Amino acid sequence: MAFRSVITHHFVKSEDLNHHGTLFAGRTAEWFVESGLMAAALHLPSENIVCVKIHGMEFTRPIHLGEIVEFKSQAVLAGRSSMTVNIRVSVNGVTNVDGFITYVNVDENGKAFPHGVELIAETDEEQNLQDLAKALPKK
Repeated sequence: MAFRSVITHHFVKSEDLNHHGTLFAGRTAEWFVESGLMAAALHLPSENIVCVKIHGMEFTRPIHLGEIVEFKSQAVLAGRSSMTVNIRVSVNGVTNVDGFITYVNVDENGKAFPHGVELIAETDEEQNLQDLAKALPKK
């Protein structure tokens, strides 16, 4: 299956700010996980998806009040029951945050369940993301 992207946006309001007047990392994490879940849900039923690990949310520049933040998420690696999603967060085309999240497909009892999804990289950029996801620590 080819990579598919989900793009979401959030408008940064005063209640989203930290004590420095920039976007609070906790709010960013909330939106980060939500956006990643949407990308995984393109391949799996959303009610079966649970987040098991945020591999990184590296901030390269602050995000300010009034900015419109774009989250581009795409599943880049599928394991037996897991799926790793890359999320890039940008403002006006400049990347502010980048990272990966691993989700697991579970059954009605909350146990990991094989999903049968195979993700095939079709471009050099997709292959690079897949290689980065493969290199992430498992634990």
